[in-house]
Formats: sequence, C-alpha cells, structure tokens
Amino acid sequence: MLTDTHTHLYYEKDEAKRRELIDRCFENGVKRLFLPNVDAKSIPLVMNLAEAYPDNCFPMLGLHPCDVKEGYATALDTIFESLADYKIYAIGEIGIDLYWDKSTLNIQQEAFKKQIAWAKQLDLPIVIHCRDAFDELYKVLLEEKDEKLKGIFHCFSGNTDEAKKVIELGFYLGIGGVVTYKNSGLDKVVAEIGLEHLVLETDAPYLTPVPFRGKPNESSYLVYVAAKVAEVKNISLEEVAAITTENSKNIFKI
Repeated sequence: MLTDTHTHLYYEKDEAKRRELIDRCFENGVKRLFLPNVDAKSIPLVMNLAEAYPDNCFPMLGLHPCDVKEGYATALDTIFESLADYKIYAIGEIGIDLYWDKSTLNIQQEAFKKQIAWAKQLDLPIVIHCRDAFDELYKVLLEEKDEKLKGIFHCFSGNTDEAKKVIELGFYLGIGGVVTYKNSGLDKVVAEIGLEHLVLETDAPYLTPVPFRGKPNESSYLVYVAAKVAEVKNISLEEVAAITTENSKNIFKI
C-alpha cells in the first residue's frame, strides 16, 4: 500500500473525473491520500472529498504562503475557526515562498509562525512549502524548535546538507516527482538519506513524474516515484511502500 502524503486531488471538481482519478489510485495501490488546504475558499473542497472517502482521504488545513498577501489575516481567521469544526491531520500547507514575491517575506513569516502555534496547540504536524526560501524558513524552524515541532518538508528538492538539517529538526522529507527528473540531483540526495526519514507524495496536479512529465499529475502516478526510490536504494517497491507508509502513519497518527 502506497501513501500520497500531499495531493490536491480536490482541484478536480468534476465528480466523474475525480472518481476515475481515485479508481486509478486504488488500481496502483495508492490507498491513502492526504489533502493539503491552500486558502479559505478551498476548505469545503477538501472537506467534501474527505467526507466522500473517509477511509482514504485525510484533510489538512492551512494558508499557503503564496496566498499570504493583503487581507491574509481574515483568511487565517476563517481557517482557524474551521479547525474546531473538522477532524484534520496536519496544519498545511504552510511555509515561505520567495519565488513569486519577495516583498511579502515579513507577513509570510508572521503567518507561518502563527500556524506553527496552531499545530503545537493541537498537537498536529505541519506540512511545509518552501520555494527559494530555505535559509529564511530554516531560521524560523530553529526559533520554533521544541518537542512539539514536527512534520513534513513537502516537495523536498534541496541538497544533502539541507536534507540533514531538516531531519535533525525531526522532520520527514516529502519526495515527489522531482526525484525522477534526470538532472534534478534529488536521486543522489535520496541515496544518502535513510528511508526511515522519507515519505512519498505527488503534489498532483503538479510536478508530474517521468514518464508523464509535461502532463497533469495524478496520485496514481505515485507508483513511479516509489519505483525510482526503490531503484536508487536497490530495494523492492514493496519495501519502499511499506516503510514510507509506516512513516506516514507515524507522523499523521492514522
């Protein structure tokens, strides 16, 4: 059984097409799907899908750093109020993204810290989005480090030194389609990191793995990520599936 620890499956609003996506997941052994929120408007989309597939889809709530802009406090308030209404398994996806807009760094840091506080209060892991901002984000994590800080560094694509820093803080590395890209270098990092520190993800519909790169990603393609990790580690696909799913159970407590 494979676990996709990060998929935006709820972006597909056509019920028939969504059913086909989920059927293909099951056919490929992807039976556990964790759904990260991105903004206040997507809360019902996440929750409706989780309610439709309670044994397979597990919701997370948070404000994506790219949505931390003018008026973000209202969105945070809406998301925080929703935490009391639903059973969720993480705060996410949250973090810092300086690829699109460096001018919002200060408020991104504020939103990130606030949501880390929610996670600690609720004893939940955080699911981190980091793009072009490792040093800035790592600084916040060092400041916030305590026995309650835990989670997944989603879509990890850094170097081995950065991977070790993340692991030392007690985080898992989320490995997705980038590991299949010829020149990403992520396969070399994965080769040096113990499987006990890794979870698998797709970030569907983004970051589609080879051989489907260039097309929309879907959670059923997680099997290609797992196969690449198995190749790099020189172990069976079944072992990769078993260990990474067990890791996901450890972090999400389900």
